[in-house]
Amino acid sequence: MASMSLSFSSSLCSSRIPQEKRIIRQRDTTLVRCVLAASKSSPTKKRIWKQGEFPGITEPVNQRRTPIKNVKKKLDRRGKANGWACTVTETLSDLIAKKQWLQALEVFGMLREQPFYQPKEGTYMKLLVLLGKSGQPNRAQKLFDEMLEEGLEPTAELYTALLAGYCRNNLIEEAFSILELMKSLPQCQPDVFTYSTLLKACVDASLFDLVDSLYKEMDERLITPNTVTQNIVLSGFGRVGRFDQMEKVLSDMLVSTSCKPDVWTMNIILSVFGNMGKIDLMESWYEKFRNFGIEPETRSFNILIGSYGKKRMYDKMSSVMEYMRKLEFPWTTSTYNNIIEAFADVGDAKNMEYTFDQMRSEGMKADTKTFCCLINGYANAGLFHKVISSVQLAAKFEIPENTAFYNAVISACAKADDLIEMERVYSRMKERQCVCDSRTFEIMVDAYGKEGMNDKIYYLEQEKQTLMDRATKEEENLPG
Repeated sequence: MASMSLSFSSSLCSSRIPQEKRIIRQRDTTLVRCVLAASKSSPTKKRIWKQGEFPGITEPVNQRRTPIKNVKKKLDRRGKANGWACTVTETLSDLIAKKQWLQALEVFGMLREQPFYQPKEGTYMKLLVLLGKSGQPNRAQKLFDEMLEEGLEPTAELYTALLAGYCRNNLIEEAFSILELMKSLPQCQPDVFTYSTLLKACVDASLFDLVDSLYKEMDERLITPNTVTQNIVLSGFGRVGRFDQMEKVLSDMLVSTSCKPDVWTMNIILSVFGNMGKIDLMESWYEKFRNFGIEPETRSFNILIGSYGKKRMYDKMSSVMEYMRKLEFPWTTSTYNNIIEAFADVGDAKNMEYTFDQMRSEGMKADTKTFCCLINGYANAGLFHKVISSVQLAAKFEIPENTAFYNAVISACAKADDLIEMERVYSRMKERQCVCDSRTFEIMVDAYGKEGMNDKIYYLEQEKQTLMDRATKEEENLPG
């Protein structure tokens, strides 16, 4: 087992736990299997080049160009003069694309020391967005202050990028401070994007009183919410079950001339009712949106498939899959993940494996969720030796091992009553600096509780509190 991504002990292979017999209607799963089998012979859509798209000759061959004297000498001089700058700026762009914020800041610092380099607004914008997404709002603020010191005029877009960094890290008070500052600057007045960013932060934090006040302020400033703004609020109301307010926002969109509902609105509503298992409402709203002239996309069908799968409505799941093929909508990784997850939840390893094999035969790339579903499915079926092979295969495919992945493996160990292996996986998770979440501790506490290991529960809860305190302290002491 030395080559495994996670070093499982032999005890996991030999562990067995009693499993309740899973009852699945043979007709339902056969429907899905038939659809999967039929997909092998589905014709592939040919690529038709449009005018101007064909990657051929873009200009007449015989067209004469104006001769340029000493071209080679000029190019050589330009290359020697700007070679270093081009190389470093390309490196900076590459680091930003790879989301390596610390290295990007170091390279940017090197560039700013050069007399020939004048950073532009676009570069600051990219760095501010990167730092916000990377959980570094205070560093974003520092970079913004340095930009002002260098004499670059701020814009509403730059302030909104800074504000978004605070919002992404749930620093609502700081984000509102930026909003107040923007309102005091004539050239940096907040716009609909600024308010949409703040609304999303308030919705995610369930601060619905602030949502109402922001809407009122937008109205006073004659800023009309757009479809994105309304979709953000719709999603928030739906997530917490505020269906009356959700319907009010949706009704306003239907009569509005500036923010009509779109396919994203449709997907949000389908997800809300689908995740709650309210299939009748999901189907009713699907038909309503179709009557409004909104056509579904691949994600819409994936939501339907996932919702039907969770309710074990395999016949309807198969119907959607067939409909997608009929309309030439591609089956994506998410499509296959939803089907695999449906079988995994009930421990139907046979159909789960068949779907996974079909996914690979079509050249579809598996992701972390795929393997989380496979691990959960094998654990539910009591096939713990296949949990190990799934982890090995994930390592072979270089699948990212995130929190959800480790939680799936820890849960499988707990179901196998192999607490020693569970602790080893947990240690591995911490060694890889993968963040433990509430689900991680919940699984382990439950496993220890079944064995009456109260001392283990005590130390685990102490460790959880320590991690929470450390995270809070790091945020407070982050250099600004």
